[in-house]
Amino acid sequence: MYSQIMDIYTQQVAAAGFILAMSALGAGLAMLPSLSAGFGQGMAAAKAVEAVGRNPEAAGEIRTTMIIGSALAETGAIYALLVALILLFVNPLFTMFVNFVG
Repeated sequence: MYSQIMDIYTQQVAAAGFILAMSALGAGLAMLPSLSAGFGQGMAAAKAVEAVGRNPEAAGEIRTTMIIGSALAETGAIYALLVALILLFVNPLFTMFVNFVG
């Protein structure tokens, strides 16, 4: 009888651990867009520096456009971070696991 209870308990803990592992994997995958946002912002800054080097009189307009573009590019990374944090900490399965174990 005791061994059957321990088998069921072990299976439930393994299933809850698998769910948490998949949540962590999903959070990691959700952060992939932040890589492209960083790359895009770096490319935009490089092109802005080139443009200012070619036309110094337009530096103010170029800087303004670059900052607005960087802010828009960063929103995708912020949304990705938000999704990752939701997967890690607001996931109802995480609460279920904490209540089950603790």
